[in-house]
Amino acid sequence: MKLRHNPASPFVRKVMVCAHELGLAGRIELLNTAVSPVEANATLADENPLMKIPALVTDDGEVLFDSPVICEYLDSLAGGKLFPASGKARWTALRQQALGDGILDALILCRYEIAARPEEKRFDGWTEGQMKKAHQGLAALEQEDLSGRTIGTVTAGCTLGYLDFRFPNDGWRTRHPKLAEWYKGVEALPSMQATKPPAG
Repeated sequence: MKLRHNPASPFVRKVMVCAHELGLAGRIELLNTAVSPVEANATLADENPLMKIPALVTDDGEVLFDSPVICEYLDSLAGGKLFPASGKARWTALRQQALGDGILDALILCRYEIAARPEEKRFDGWTEGQMKKAHQGLAALEQEDLSGRTIGTVTAGCTLGYLDFRFPNDGWRTRHPKLAEWYKGVEALPSMQATKPPAG
């Protein structure tokens, strides 16, 4: 399998955390891929018309995107460990995944506004609106039962890791002490340590 990869992407990290948790990381070749909201990547477009990462080429040559699909595919190869098969547990895990992904979507839009848009063209109201979504999402995540190891908890861990990586002064630990305490254990997991984004 081949994965379009960038170590700074929280969605790529989510896939790789799953791969490590499932014992599949060694079967995945990482293809370092640059993406930008303003510049096309023609090579990536040949595989994923949305030009987003992660994108996975399976051993059969099929291309899968985006992270929820790739993670569930990997889980199916490993016999179904992170995605509960049915019932309340499944819907809880999928809801938690959607919540974490939604927070990440808002944070990445903020990141693009700050890092990719010229300063004189930035719109503070846009950034504030996206951060409000992220903060509301974190408040909801604080109320979730994050016990066990599912795609929901994997996503939550990667979400908090991205906050530390790109928004180190956000202060989420002060606002959400329950999440902060939970993250101490998650952050130390081998799968999280192996997929840490680059420093700086």
